Amino acid sequence: MSGKMKALAILMLVCLVLTACGGGNGGNGGNAGNGGSVSGENGGNGGNAGDAGDGGEVKNEKLIVYTNSNSDGRGEWWIEQARQAGFDIEIVGAGGADLTNRLIAEKNNPIADVVFGLNHMFFENLKKEGVITPYVPSWASQVGENLNDPEGYYHGLVKQAIMIGYNADVYTPETAPKSWQDLYTNEAFKGKYEAPTMLGRATMQMVVAGILMPYMDENGELGIAEEGWNELKKLYDNGLPMVEGEDLYANMAAGKVHIGTVVSGEKFKREQEYGVNVGVVAPEQGVPMVVEHIAIVNGTKKMDTAKRFIDWFGSAEMQGKFAAEFSAMPVIPEAAQQAPDHIKELFAKLKAQPLDWSFIAEHIDEWAEKIELQIIN
Repeated sequence: MSGKMKALAILMLVCLVLTACGGGNGGNGGNAGNGGSVSGENGGNGGNAGDAGDGGEVKNEKLIVYTNSNSDGRGEWWIEQARQAGFDIEIVGAGGADLTNRLIAEKNNPIADVVFGLNHMFFENLKKEGVITPYVPSWASQVGENLNDPEGYYHGLVKQAIMIGYNADVYTPETAPKSWQDLYTNEAFKGKYEAPTMLGRATMQMVVAGILMPYMDENGELGIAEEGWNELKKLYDNGLPMVEGEDLYANMAAGKVHIGTVVSGEKFKREQEYGVNVGVVAPEQGVPMVVEHIAIVNGTKKMDTAKRFIDWFGSAEMQGKFAAEFSAMPVIPEAAQQAPDHIKELFAKLKAQPLDWSFIAEHIDEWAEKIELQIIN
């Protein structure tokens, strides 16, 4: 072989080697999904939160986010806000009790990376079952006192008041019911209200818990005196059952039902959507007041992205934006300032009902089973 041919062969061999080495970077660099996420924590993105690729840009992986708080456009809003912030998230929604049971069932092979929206009661069960893992976000110290888990497993986002709502075109504050007990003891309301029959929903479980709390009895069935179960049976016997797929506000607008359970964070948007004015009841004993929280799912393979996401999601800036958009009441005072005036006025006139959360968490599943099997007709 001539000297020129040998030189050409060596040059071609060098080019092939360089091409092969360079091609190994294409896998991570080309997998950006919506929101600029890059898949594969084991591919170089799973180190410290400050890990960055070329140009110093932090790489986020796609997160699966479970929530019971995605209705009325909230889920879509968070997806878009996350995309703008560089996060790619997929939201999976379900009722609070159903979501909790799903997370527990999946704990040995978790699908979700983050869960938010559940109340203290459900997060206590998830904590007990080892479903969530401790992480204290950057904004945790700004949250109101006693609203975060003291062991750092879950942290507060927004407060929700669970109330009796009534069609204000049918009742006035004077003629409306004054409490849940008033609904089933006053003949004027018999057959006019929607009873909390869908106990897979966190809201309906809180209604039941609020009614049973005055009847706590260590010697009673499932910790409740017989009088309490009798009261609850009257509630269901005199009300209308909820219907899967039907909305309370739509039924109020259509005149099918006049009274039911409403949640502060949904009330104002639903009124606008269905063109109905809904008054609320502020009983003397108070209303169930729950705090929605956020946590990281134990076993996620995307821990660093999950931490960055929670730091962003629960910040005063983002919770303030959410409050302004969806009439929420954040637990960070700075964010609460951005809540609309009508939501501030609503919370100013409501009193939180004292609830024994540990007792409720211990018994709520048994209560729901007894109600569904023995009480609801």
